[in-house]
Amino acid sequence: MIHRFSTRQTLIHAVLILGAIVVLLPFYVMVATALKSPVEIASGTGGLFGAQAPMPSEACLMQGGSEADCMTRPAIDNFRQAFTKAPLWRYLLNGVIVTAAIFLLQTLIAVPAAYALAKLRFWGRDAAFALVMFCLLIPVHAIALPLYLMLAHLGLTNSYAALILPWIVSAFGIFLMRQFFLTVPDDLIDAARMDGMGEFAIIWRVMLPTAIPALLAFAIFSVVAHWNDYFWPRIVITGERSLFTPPLGLREFKGDLDGTFYGPMMATALVIVTPLVAAFLVAQRRFIDGITLTGMK
Repeated sequence: MIHRFSTRQTLIHAVLILGAIVVLLPFYVMVATALKSPVEIASGTGGLFGAQAPMPSEACLMQGGSEADCMTRPAIDNFRQAFTKAPLWRYLLNGVIVTAAIFLLQTLIAVPAAYALAKLRFWGRDAAFALVMFCLLIPVHAIALPLYLMLAHLGLTNSYAALILPWIVSAFGIFLMRQFFLTVPDDLIDAARMDGMGEFAIIWRVMLPTAIPALLAFAIFSVVAHWNDYFWPRIVITGERSLFTPPLGLREFKGDLDGTFYGPMMATALVIVTPLVAAFLVAQRRFIDGITLTGMK
């Protein structure tokens, strides 16, 4: 089959390629910087992987080691400093605890709420859904101060509760799950009721298994948003270093003007980003299914 040249399709693909380059360029800089020595970072040389010639580690020299004993490759030294200069494993664990708890609690609230808005008939349902849509328009920064004052009054700052509780109700999660539940046939629910199931049994035993694609799509949005969040943890975690989330851990590598800490900082950022990229690649097909199916009705 002979395909005709299409100017429109060519322009569309050119724009998409340009957009992909703009998105991927920061990742290129992050990977390249994580693999280079301080001299290569400061001079802008070394390409993507750096020269990788063994050189004395500055951190090792500062600890009193000899130059011969401190010889290592820049990439290895950057990642070693990422895990030794700061308790990075602890920060990653905090990130897992916070994001997992938020997503679990969001699911426990969003799924029943979405089912009620999609399948139940009650007075004020449309008004309730309108309020959910209105909440989507409220930026996080607009309510940050009231949330902080409330948590401070309750004595919950510098705790896991301060990182988790403000986000357990997700308007976006309710909206996304409702849109998916609208695609589920009413006959399936009626059959479950005829079998003697109550509404909560229908939610968790019938609706939830069918909504796995939408739930995975929501999980990607939720985990990425809260794993990468720097704004809110920076406000409520002020004196407890043991509660730092991964983005706050980057503060341990404040880059000086000579770029001494840029390598370990980018190595830390690479460690933080890698689990998200891996999770998305694993759940990519279900993620796409969840997004497309929620727009069917």
